[in-house]
Amino acid sequence: MTIQPEPRLTSLAHGGGCGCKIAPAVLQDILRGTTAMPVPPELLVGIETSDDAAVWQINAHQAVVATTDFFMPVVDDPREFGRIAATNAISDVYAMGATPIFALALVGMPVNVLSPQTIGRILDGGAEACRAAGIVIAGGHTIDSVEPFYGLVAIGLVDPAHIRRNRDARPGDVLVLGKPLGVGVYSSALKKGVLDAAGHEAMIGSTTRLNTPGPDLARIEGVHAMTDVTGFGLAGHALEMAHGSGCAVHIDWPAVPLLPGVRDLAAAGHITGASGRNWASYGDDVRLEGLGELDRALLGDPQTSGGLLVACAEDSLDRVMAVFRRHGFENASRIGRVGTGRGVIVTG
Repeated sequence: MTIQPEPRLTSLAHGGGCGCKIAPAVLQDILRGTTAMPVPPELLVGIETSDDAAVWQINAHQAVVATTDFFMPVVDDPREFGRIAATNAISDVYAMGATPIFALALVGMPVNVLSPQTIGRILDGGAEACRAAGIVIAGGHTIDSVEPFYGLVAIGLVDPAHIRRNRDARPGDVLVLGKPLGVGVYSSALKKGVLDAAGHEAMIGSTTRLNTPGPDLARIEGVHAMTDVTGFGLAGHALEMAHGSGCAVHIDWPAVPLLPGVRDLAAAGHITGASGRNWASYGDDVRLEGLGELDRALLGDPQTSGGLLVACAEDSLDRVMAVFRRHGFENASRIGRVGTGRGVIVTG
């Protein structure tokens, strides 16, 4: 009997990673039609500003942080797919300033296409990321799905005094980005078979790095707002911060770090469809000064397991950068500031 080789994981998905997110404008239309529910005082963070996780206060010094994230394969190696998906989900806990305590797995797999061994390797990768975060996978749910997906429900704890929302940036704050951009471009090149070994290594290194600076950053009084940059790109998540805070976010584009070779790959046409959908959704609220189509595509590039975006007082910047360096984030960079007004302004 001839055993058919299994297909590439990325070939089984119509999109990959956080590029699978529903476009912001479509999501707004969906949520607009849902019935509003009463908001109890214990719910400190809900859906009002599209923050990274929900936060429920249980006493004066503890609040539960809950989030969920899952997506289709962004790479072909099963173990690496699991690691990336789990890292991405856990990072939403860190982005709130919280410490993760346990997780639940969300698994959908085409069991007639992928072997139990391959599916097991995906779950092993997720478990490896959880071990790195110091937590266990305490349960979960599985279904037989046409397209493969994997992710986590991630639960954390935080002192309510240390919660960092995306909506509390202040005029005069400076902006720091924890990781370089370009994962969406890399994933597009990978799917087309043109990402070289160095690019693949850089992609795995970025997407499997947990955003562990989050809790330490949240303990700095001058850190006012925090979020992570994922499927809506830097422009989209900066816009959420701007809208939630009632401020304008100014991005100094030459200061924004990019993963190696990303600009060349984007210039060669390796740009995700999600980048275009992102701009169609929020482009009217983003003003580009002296930038072209390539820069616009990179600003909207969907990041899978992207970096933290931090708004802090300028006199806290050295402490913020020291935290990033202590956790091994050597590419963390000051990329802009917060001002009065509305929306996002990007200068070249």
